[in-house]
Amino acid sequence: MNKKTIVLGASDNPSRYSNMAVKMLIEYHHDVIAIGQKESHIGQIPIVTQREPYKDVNTLSLYLNPQRQLDEYDYILSLRPQRIIMNPGTENNELTVLAKAHGIEVIEACTLVMLRSGQY
Repeated sequence: MNKKTIVLGASDNPSRYSNMAVKMLIEYHHDVIAIGQKESHIGQIPIVTQREPYKDVNTLSLYLNPQRQLDEYDYILSLRPQRIIMNPGTENNELTVLAKAHGIEVIEACTLVMLRSGQY
């Protein structure tokens, strides 16, 4: 099942997990929107910097440390994803409480492992 996914904190550096996640999401046939600090590409997927009001977002895969998340709270919540995956190093109790209060499921896990193991 195709799950529209936003990767927040996307990087064009192939050694970064956000980069690997974008590639693997494509490999597993999910629609991906990559949002990062600078415009670039991961393969054919553009990395955008604008915070657009995307609709029908199933998953937000988070690759920002908690300090960098502070300015993104309103944007993340406005997307109304069904779930947020807090990848290792992004765990944030404050955002978890806010998300759950908005009916958003929060999972502390690794997007890559979830995809490989069929849990995505």
